[in-house]
Amino acid sequence: MAARDEKKLVLGKIVGLYGVEGWVKLESYSDPRARIFKYSPWFVGSADAMVEYANVKGRTQGKGIVAHLPGVASRDAAAALIGAEIRISRSALSKPKPGEYYWVDLEGLDVFNLEGIAFGKVSHLFSTGANDVLVVRDGERERLVPFVTEQFVKEVDIDGSRIVVDWDAEF
Repeated sequence: MAARDEKKLVLGKIVGLYGVEGWVKLESYSDPRARIFKYSPWFVGSADAMVEYANVKGRTQGKGIVAHLPGVASRDAAAALIGAEIRISRSALSKPKPGEYYWVDLEGLDVFNLEGIAFGKVSHLFSTGANDVLVVRDGERERLVPFVTEQFVKEVDIDGSRIVVDWDAEF
């Protein structure tokens, strides 16, 4: 699969301006947050319209982080990017350890309970602080299943494209 066609995952967002020479303030979802600069290229924009930027320069600045995207040379050009998501190709990530998963790898998997009842597909995940939550959709129906291995998530089979959960079909 070509890099441009490969699945992209959101790693951050442009949230403001820094200075007059095209620098932007970022919100980074990586941990630590400055790790976002280790990935290249960045695909900036929305899922429908992304511009590729290679070799982005950046640094921590006070309590935040700032970046300069190649070709963005003015405050006005940078202002047009506020709100844009920063995505990277899935292949830019290291291989997860056994029993660990990137959220992007779980999206689209079929979800079944222990009785074999199909719940739908994983739409996305979110974190509550206490645990992550699978959002499973089947048409109009949406189920929220805590992503707690052993207790609720019994099996994750990436190759088989399925997740088995210990969850009541009525929830």
